[in-house]
Amino acid sequence: MKLNLGCGETKKDGYINLDKYESLNPDILHDLNESPYPFNDNVFDIIEARHVLEHLKEPFTAMKELHRILKPGGILFVKTPHFSRAFTHAEHKSGFDITFPLYFNKSFTQSGFFGVEFELQKMKLNWLANLHLMPYMGYGKTATVFLKAANKIISFFANASPGFCSRIWCFYVGGFEEIEFYFKCVKNK
Repeated sequence: MKLNLGCGETKKDGYINLDKYESLNPDILHDLNESPYPFNDNVFDIIEARHVLEHLKEPFTAMKELHRILKPGGILFVKTPHFSRAFTHAEHKSGFDITFPLYFNKSFTQSGFFGVEFELQKMKLNWLANLHLMPYMGYGKTATVFLKAANKIISFFANASPGFCSRIWCFYVGGFEEIEFYFKCVKNK
């Protein structure tokens, strides 16, 4: 089974689409700030959370719930704003950076580990996200083509060393709109 968490207007075929807004007609209506989530343990093979965690009051509580409902070895895909641009939306509560996966790694500090284990499979910084919205924000075709090319170049160099980018030079390019995490759910048998 697959779960599209906080689906918004982007419902996905083959997924259970969950959102808190009734007007979006999700398959399941639920506020992710409320635990427990309306699923049994070890149900999902894949969970996608695209631009959801930054809206929650307690993202680490949400991560514990996602761990609970994922099968061992299940995949969690998270897209969220990078801390350098995290508060460009009035409802964002948190910013995320390359250290986020550390909190789900048992070998991280005892006070830093949040009690559920995810193995980071991949992490990626995106200078620009949601390029399809550019016309709505007043960007013309020429500017859009230029920004798409700049996005490829800047994102390439950022992902060559995400730590150096996040720590040293990300603000020189106006911040990064998005960071992606691909996690594998680790559970003791």
